Amino acid sequence: MDRNKLAEFLRSRRARVTPRDVALPEAGRRRTPGLRRQEVAQLAGMSIDYYIRLEQGRGPHPSRQVLNALARALMLSQDERGHLFNLAGQALETPRIRADVPEAILHLISFLEEVPAYVVDAKYDILAWNPLAGVVMGDLDARSPDDLNVIRWVFRSSDIGGYFEDEERSRFARGSVADLRVAAGRYPDDQGLQALVAELLALSPEFAEIWARHEVAVRRHNTKRLDLPDLGVIDVTCQVLAVPDREDLRLVIYTAEPGSPSHQALRKLRQLTLSS
Repeated sequence: MDRNKLAEFLRSRRARVTPRDVALPEAGRRRTPGLRRQEVAQLAGMSIDYYIRLEQGRGPHPSRQVLNALARALMLSQDERGHLFNLAGQALETPRIRADVPEAILHLISFLEEVPAYVVDAKYDILAWNPLAGVVMGDLDARSPDDLNVIRWVFRSSDIGGYFEDEERSRFARGSVADLRVAAGRYPDDQGLQALVAELLALSPEFAEIWARHEVAVRRHNTKRLDLPDLGVIDVTCQVLAVPDREDLRLVIYTAEPGSPSHQALRKLRQLTLSS
């Protein structure tokens, strides 16, 4: 581990990120560009003292969890994230995508050629998907392994206010929190899940407000409206199915009424995906 180079890299990346980039208030004059150290520590869910020591080249050997949190807080690209891990003396971990998904389920979603299908774990990390889901869910193939959490997309979005102005998206946001609370109670020793809850409680007032209601409800199915480029708006039913022998995993499938305009749009999307 090269503490000095790690410290220099952290300082340079911090200077590049503005409060607006991470939805923080810009109150008060700033003597230097970028985020304050306290803001980075807050975004990464760590103490300010710990982060200061890292930037001063005298910190402890950071864990993978700390490095991933810093990568998110500083909005690092995939290449920058890899460099961060290298400076910290750790090889970039192999992505968890597909690692925990039974082979039979991987085969199933590949056979579902006309509908988007993907697998999520208890904390809403997307672990595997078929080509249609990759497109519908926002170019999943281009995302880093640490940018595949659906609940984080919602509550860390710069447009979070828009979610609660739309009835369908508001219902999804509230239902996701209620479902996550069930998972947090079912898997109290899942450090990743508990860390996600702590992160969102610290950084999202909207999440904290819903979490404080103590609503619990397992997600099973709902309707969803998708706005697809070149195809317009389509309506689908979102089916959530438990994976046999893996209660922490769920298979999510978007279906449309056979012969409906939405069904035809999904078929056209499949053809576009195959030809691209």
